[in-house]
Amino acid sequence: MIFSHMHTLSAKESTLKYPATRRVDQVDTFHGVEVPDPYRWLEEDVRNSEEVAQWVEKQSAFARKYLDDLPSLEMFRERLTKLWNFERFSVPSQKNGKYFFYKNDGLQNQSVLYVADSYTDAGRVLIDPNAWTEDGTEALGLTKVSDDARYLAYCRKKSGSDWSTIYVKDIASGKDLSDKLSWTRWANIVWNAEGTGFYYTRYAEPEKGQQFQSSVTDPMCVFHRLGTEQSEDQLVYQRPDHPTWSFWLERTDDDRHLILSVAESTDPQNQVWYRSTDAAVDAKWMPLIEDFENEFACVGNDGDRLFFLTDLDAPTKRIVVMNLAQPGRDHLQEVIPTGEATLDSVSLLDGKFIVTTMQDVVSRVRVYHLNGLPLSEVALPGIGSANGFGGKQTDTETFFSFTSYATPTSIYRYDLTTGAVEQIRAPQVDFDPQQYEVRQAFFKSKDGTRVPIIVTHRKGLKLDGTNPTLLYGYGGFNISITPGFSIERAVWMEQGGVLAVANMRGGGEYGEAWHQAGKTVSKQNVFDDFIAAAEWLIDEGYCTSEKLAIQGGSNGGLLVGAVMTQRPELFGACLPAVGVMDMLRYQHFTAGHF
Repeated sequence: MIFSHMHTLSAKESTLKYPATRRVDQVDTFHGVEVPDPYRWLEEDVRNSEEVAQWVEKQSAFARKYLDDLPSLEMFRERLTKLWNFERFSVPSQKNGKYFFYKNDGLQNQSVLYVADSYTDAGRVLIDPNAWTEDGTEALGLTKVSDDARYLAYCRKKSGSDWSTIYVKDIASGKDLSDKLSWTRWANIVWNAEGTGFYYTRYAEPEKGQQFQSSVTDPMCVFHRLGTEQSEDQLVYQRPDHPTWSFWLERTDDDRHLILSVAESTDPQNQVWYRSTDAAVDAKWMPLIEDFENEFACVGNDGDRLFFLTDLDAPTKRIVVMNLAQPGRDHLQEVIPTGEATLDSVSLLDGKFIVTTMQDVVSRVRVYHLNGLPLSEVALPGIGSANGFGGKQTDTETFFSFTSYATPTSIYRYDLTTGAVEQIRAPQVDFDPQQYEVRQAFFKSKDGTRVPIIVTHRKGLKLDGTNPTLLYGYGGFNISITPGFSIERAVWMEQGGVLAVANMRGGGEYGEAWHQAGKTVSKQNVFDDFIAAAEWLIDEGYCTSEKLAIQGGSNGGLLVGAVMTQRPELFGACLPAVGVMDMLRYQHFTAGHF
């Protein structure tokens, strides 16, 4: 075990000689407080600064040497390689009788996109991003199939950048068309019903050498007609008066309406606008919701009646309907009321709502009539996370995945006519879930708030404080951290490790109030929740501070960075991945202005 060598490594750490980092005399003043920033020069783009590139190379070499000397490294490498070597499938989607899904044979760097004539067929390769480069640095991003399943619009991304380029493939022949659309991020591709073109979001071309550093603002929604140049694309929507606003376009399945959601930040609250699909490209948008007070996500329509998932007067969300003859929040009618469980997602299929709720982080799926009458419940294979249930409103079948921290992801088909659930893909993994137990518990945070935590480990574990324990957290952006299987965590638990996942405030596990309690001036609540989770694990006898590691990425990287600074004595190891650490200057770079 890596943690069994903690004493040896700690002694070694005291003799480590880290590569030197140059300091500069940089001091900024924020609200009358002077804040030193001696490493400001490291903000330079590594692609343009030789000094920054050399610093990264030296730090990477230092870390690599340290990690390569870990006593258990080779054992973990061999076991991870063996476990990773199994076929993995995505949830399939269906368009005009064609089924599309991703498959990874086990050790491929990236999953491969397939198309098949039946959900039971093996299918044929449509796009293999592993063949694009030898070093695997180009990735497949968003993909969108036209309604007639003739064309596929897809994004290619290089070297981990958010920038992508859109290409179009003829699905039958597998050949690309001449279309090539640059400077897209989160492209939001929406085909027209005829399959002759699509809407997408793009940005102006950045100044030379600034594409990876400059702030990304003022997006444009444009329409591209197949076979034309990008310079001929027609502008559909742009807000230069509010360059930091973002938007998301949808087309109703009956091809009657275009729905435009507009957000002023990364918060979910949004405006809603609409217009007819028959209108001219530059036609005026009509308002449905004109403020940013609540979240409104359109889940489908019945003619001129639009259904929305909203948090208006509903902390755990509800479904409402709006008639276009009487737009605005004052004329909304409730279809499915809010409840104790958080309403996580909604699909409109076969004239029914498929509603996924989250009760203490665990999925339940129910079927409702469009008038809100409950009809049935989808039988899930256990306690865990169900995701998927996509498709068009006329579809009579849909697909979903199911997983838990101890159960590898399987794929299922749900027949809306009969209510039957059929497993169509089961992973062949050298891992026995029956040897593990999953415990959901609740602890009290610093201010007394009840916070859930899920702990998974081998059966028969002794609560004597000697167990190496990995605590993971995120706590932000209204994102719910739900149970899910991973090979890395499986190997950790096989070797006697404990996996703990805390669902702190800032996420979406208990609705908008839970989200708001962990952001801006309340952000410290998230850190307090995570610290309380660590203390609870120690008090329960799972581990000691020396045996406790914490992990998080992105917003979770910020979380780890904050708590390791506030309580360094509480943890034996800290793993902050791609953390946003400098919140005083992040707004000057890339997507930081959001």
